[in-house]
Amino acid sequence: MVQYKPTKGFSDRGDLLVRSPVQDVIVLEILHGTAAQRVHRIDPTRGGPITLGRSPASTIPVTDFHLSGDHAQITLVGEHYVFRDLRSTNGSALEREGRRILIDATARWEMALSDGDVLLLGNPADPVRIAVRIGEEADDDLGNKLIASRSIMDLPQVTDQIEGDPGLALRVYKALQPLGARLEPSEVIEAMVTATFQLLQRATHVAVLLRSESDKDRFALAVSRQRPSTTGALVAADPVRASRAVLRRVLTDRAAVLTANAQEELSTSESIMGGQILSMLAVPLWRGEDIIGLIQADNRFSSGMFTDSDLEVALLLGAQAALAIDNATLVQRLRVAEERARGENVYLKRREVKLKFDNIIGDSPAMKNLLLQLERVIDTRATVCIEGETGTGKELIASAVHYQSGRRDKMFVAQNCAAMPENLLESELFGHKRGAFTSADSDKKGLFEIADGGTLFLDEMGEMPMSLQAKLLRVLQEGTIRAVGATSEKQVDVRIICATNRDLNAEVEKGRFRQDLYYRLMVFPIKLPTLRERREDIPLLAAHFLKRYAGEYSADVPGFSQDALDALTSYNWPGNIRELENEVQRLVIQAEPGHWIEVTDLSPRLRKIEGTVTRIAPKQGTLKEMMEQVERWLIAEALRDHGNNKTKTAITLGITREGLHKKLAKFGV
Repeated sequence: MVQYKPTKGFSDRGDLLVRSPVQDVIVLEILHGTAAQRVHRIDPTRGGPITLGRSPASTIPVTDFHLSGDHAQITLVGEHYVFRDLRSTNGSALEREGRRILIDATARWEMALSDGDVLLLGNPADPVRIAVRIGEEADDDLGNKLIASRSIMDLPQVTDQIEGDPGLALRVYKALQPLGARLEPSEVIEAMVTATFQLLQRATHVAVLLRSESDKDRFALAVSRQRPSTTGALVAADPVRASRAVLRRVLTDRAAVLTANAQEELSTSESIMGGQILSMLAVPLWRGEDIIGLIQADNRFSSGMFTDSDLEVALLLGAQAALAIDNATLVQRLRVAEERARGENVYLKRREVKLKFDNIIGDSPAMKNLLLQLERVIDTRATVCIEGETGTGKELIASAVHYQSGRRDKMFVAQNCAAMPENLLESELFGHKRGAFTSADSDKKGLFEIADGGTLFLDEMGEMPMSLQAKLLRVLQEGTIRAVGATSEKQVDVRIICATNRDLNAEVEKGRFRQDLYYRLMVFPIKLPTLRERREDIPLLAAHFLKRYAGEYSADVPGFSQDALDALTSYNWPGNIRELENEVQRLVIQAEPGHWIEVTDLSPRLRKIEGTVTRIAPKQGTLKEMMEQVERWLIAEALRDHGNNKTKTAITLGITREGLHKKLAKFGV
């Protein structure tokens, strides 16, 4: 929504009648507790803090047993009422917009209060609940001080009456016609003001208020205008200070209202007195069953100037103005959505180029075999399960499968199943409806719906709770999802690619993973090789990361020395490619300009030569005996690294399998 500069009588946010708390009373209503007096209205001029607790001397005695004698206090500090917990036994909390905020020794001792807060005192399981209202006027009830009102239900009858007067109908048509031609919200609002002055000839001032999108209970001043001068120019108004009493009556009665002789009739309403209003008309702007705003017109020159006929014309103006605002808002949102979609398309095309298989680094037999598997599964609907240790590039592979497939023009969405609690993960995946739980103040699309037509990558699949596994199984079987709080299902076309560093088969045997889901996911399993299983690729990967980070940091680093590459290649890399990338990034940051990276620049854990002699600790003897001890240790270490796989061990050591068997027999390994 367009932002407007606030005017007199409004806060720096433009909120209606949120004046300095120094001028406002504070009302505390006990919603839950044993206190006899339920509503306490505190005048800010009384001085001193407002105390709450079991003590009889408290300003507001609250006798619930789990409260402290002097439990808390509320003090006017500058322009704000501040709540302080007086180090009570059971503490306090504050509920604001669905969030619970602790106010005790574990969090904070005090907090500024806002209109609409709810204080929670004492036992967290069953607290005393006190509603906070700030800024109430002394008399908000107009009672019988209105001259007339018209409900939206009267609109058909009013329309018929206006159509029965050709002259009036033509004047209304000409005044309202520009509203439909405006596509910017700010232009619509200015057209509303102009139309109001044209239709209400006696109006001297017009104000338009619109409901806040973020807080449905607040109305913000969009514009305030004085009738144009004889030259035709709109001039800045000494604005109408909108009355909370009138606004509340409009919202309660859901009707347009007319007051006359307002200065006399509404003498208890400070805001109307401040504006010197003698006659006022207020008409709501409707969106279905909701009131989204208000047009307020007043006459300050003589009393009793507005009539029933003016109210009826204004009712028709309000209906057309609300429609024009909705149309302009919709056009604005469509433009934003179009711009976002255009940006997403550019992003997707960039990702498509970036994530081709050509950019998956590796010439080792293990990687060539992997790429062959990927080419076979790219354009199928088969569910792919990528298995591999942490840091082996599971999300990169999943992205490559998506962007090389026919789904490349749709979204690729990734979610780590271990990154959220169960209830939040369910909402994230399947979405939720407004009111499904406390903080669900609007409908939310889930990742399955966002990825419709595309691919959803579920990382750390082995961490998904059992209850969500059942829902995921239904999606795979039926192709339908149901948002949290929804009563109907929605069809989606999403390809699932999952990844895990766990042995899902072992998880099934232990009862921690559904067997039926396991078979659904294992349609096409892919095992990513560890970095130590593709040591031939380490120099290529190191050079790739060196080039990337040297460019990113504008560093002049020619490359690695042979000794440094040998050390990188011989290291086991428990963190795999991610660990190698982090190591190269650190080397680039600390490298001297123009100097090659030497083995001495590597992290201590990579410079194995420094501790090799200490770990082997050959016993004193002839050179041949000590060399045999070293050779025996190296063979044993290689076997351990490869899980006693003699073929891989022989390849790593650069000898034949037969040669390895001879050495094992010789050393008795």
